[in-house]
Amino acid sequence: MSLTCQVQVILNNISKEKAETVKKALEPDNVNFPEGLSLNVKNIDNKLIFNFESKKNMKQLTSTVDEVMEHIQVALKVIQ
Repeated sequence: MSLTCQVQVILNNISKEKAETVKKALEPDNVNFPEGLSLNVKNIDNKLIFNFESKKNMKQLTSTVDEVMEHIQVALKVIQ
């Protein structure tokens, strides 16, 4: 049996400019993800949507979500 877990994080009320800046700041981290783990980032309306998916290791998924959220927080502090 294969277990897949998906986590979606939505930042609401974010300007297009800030959303693009955060998205670009995270691009280097969105390369060479471990096998079975993925991240898709979308900018829709005034929302920045992060879709995480893991097909293997749930602990690795939670660690990745935590790390990305830390990077988002830093990026938002820098651009304010």
